[in-house]
Amino acid sequence: MPSMSNTASFCFITAFAFFSKVLKNFMISRFQVSSSPAFDRGVRLAYRNSIMTSPLPSRPATAVLLAAGLGTRMKSSRPKAMQRLAGRPMLAHLIANAADVFDRLVVVIGPEMEDVAELAAPYPVVVQHERLGTAHAALQAEAYFGEGDVAVLYADNPLISAETLNRLLEERRSPDVGLALLAMRPKEPGRYGRVVAQDGNVDRIVEWADATPEERAIDLCNAGVLCADADTFRTWLKAVKNENAKGEYYLTDVVDLAVADGVRVRAVEAAEDELRGINSRVELAEAEAALQNRLRTKAMENGVTLVAPETVFLCADTELEPDVLVEPHVVFGPGVTVRSGAEIRAFSHLEGCEVQANALIGPYARLRPGADIGVGAHIGNFVEVKNTTVGDGAKANHLTYLGDADIGARTNVGAGTITCNYDGFFKHRTLIGDNVFVGSNAILVAPVSIGTNAMIAAGSTITKDVPENALAFGRSRQVSKPELGRHFKETLKARKENG
Repeated sequence: MPSMSNTASFCFITAFAFFSKVLKNFMISRFQVSSSPAFDRGVRLAYRNSIMTSPLPSRPATAVLLAAGLGTRMKSSRPKAMQRLAGRPMLAHLIANAADVFDRLVVVIGPEMEDVAELAAPYPVVVQHERLGTAHAALQAEAYFGEGDVAVLYADNPLISAETLNRLLEERRSPDVGLALLAMRPKEPGRYGRVVAQDGNVDRIVEWADATPEERAIDLCNAGVLCADADTFRTWLKAVKNENAKGEYYLTDVVDLAVADGVRVRAVEAAEDELRGINSRVELAEAEAALQNRLRTKAMENGVTLVAPETVFLCADTELEPDVLVEPHVVFGPGVTVRSGAEIRAFSHLEGCEVQANALIGPYARLRPGADIGVGAHIGNFVEVKNTTVGDGAKANHLTYLGDADIGARTNVGAGTITCNYDGFFKHRTLIGDNVFVGSNAILVAPVSIGTNAMIAAGSTITKDVPENALAFGRSRQVSKPELGRHFKETLKARKENG
């Protein structure tokens, strides 16, 4: 246990380092005093001594998520933040990753965006009533900045990983760093703003229209995401002017204000696929492709076999356990879990369902929300399953609709079987016990139950409950007329030949 004298020394060193750093930044930013080498060395020495004895104190961090954009270039009535990537709204992707890093989240939306507000819950939402630019939007969330650090993120930048956000926050908390930003090196820099920097220290951001040929040759581009101390950020946001062609307050102007204040600005680089902005349907498709590649790679790294990865489409929440095999041209909608050893054959579509271990699905199968396929069960070609539990080892191999049903273990459902679950007003359930044999082309009119070990004759229409071990027939009696078939054919043939 440390002595009282050691504890007092540690507290003194830590306090001295903190207040020396504050004093230095205050003198530089408020009085434009140049820091001397001796002063810098003293601050660095005290700071280094303090962090050698204890880790940096944790600071709360707030993420402001800007989601007020209309998405005009999308030509959609849906807000841009609600456009979907891998089955999930763009804003939902950003919230999920930001929540892993930041202590607090606040979402800035536009007027009459109730669907965006609902998606953002339970995080607080503020409304930007006038769309006056990104700095103006961020300032609407000022009441939620709190203490610590604040980062401003964009709903149309939804693919930023938690790892990259952590690196941004760590860079901001590095000694003497007052502002950190995210930057990328896109394959086609185009009209992105260029980040003029040396060894990661940012001098300025130059918009493409204002850049010289030398500056346009720079491949380091601004991604727009900034992170700074809450109080300092608030001051810079309020100092941003709207002296531009659109009369808007731009968040990127904060960088110039920071540099003018003598604050050290650092760029944190990340991959283009993470930082790409999405403003059009074309860019949305490009982002979808990038995200799908990320999801496929993660699945295969976790032990999933994708026979033709580029043809398989996953959702952000798709759960595939190790040793799952997925054949080409399979689509996973939201809410799908597939357990180890299961096989999903080609051209199948799954949504809102769970497939247990060693089950076989497809080819050409459709599993809709509420489908739960048991261990080792088979759902074959052109079989549709909705809100139905299929027991372990049960089989429905061809041309069948199973809706609102419970199918027992080891039951065999023949080709062409239909559960008639809807009467035009209400849905009804079909209950089938274990070890039942349902013959081909059976019609099961719900509500109806079929007992364990029962058999249903092919072509039957079943409208009443079938007891255990029973054999049920529900079809018209067959009548055969001798020679009538030949006579009928000859009559029709003569009619055709005579015109």
